[in-house]
Amino acid sequence: MPGIDECLMEAMTLPGARGASLVDWTSGLALGTAGESPVGDHETTAAETAELARSAAEFDSFTKGDGDPGPPVEDLIVTTRGGYHVLRFVETSFDSSVFLHLWLDRDTGNLALARIRLQDLAERLVLG
Repeated sequence: MPGIDECLMEAMTLPGARGASLVDWTSGLALGTAGESPVGDHETTAAETAELARSAAEFDSFTKGDGDPGPPVEDLIVTTRGGYHVLRFVETSFDSSVFLHLWLDRDTGNLALARIRLQDLAERLVLG
């Protein structure tokens, strides 16, 4: 079972991967990073993607409201002219407040493969 660094390095082996991070969406802090950042700074990217994750989680809990444990959302996909951003929520034994963020090049990335592999990584990730 991979730790944070191993998980991010494995994510970077995906076709078209430009950057990856593990982010705490409640604080907006990057717990680990690999590769490039879309804005040149991993901490800024983490804070911005955490806002998106929080919005989705709050919306889901508002519309669902069943108290089901685990991550509030499975994943989010944002497409831009140059790439894809995939945010995969990670279920943890504590509060499930982290997600994997993968930035893919639009021309060389494979969005379907990225979703499948991030799901697998999120399930195997070991947080100490």
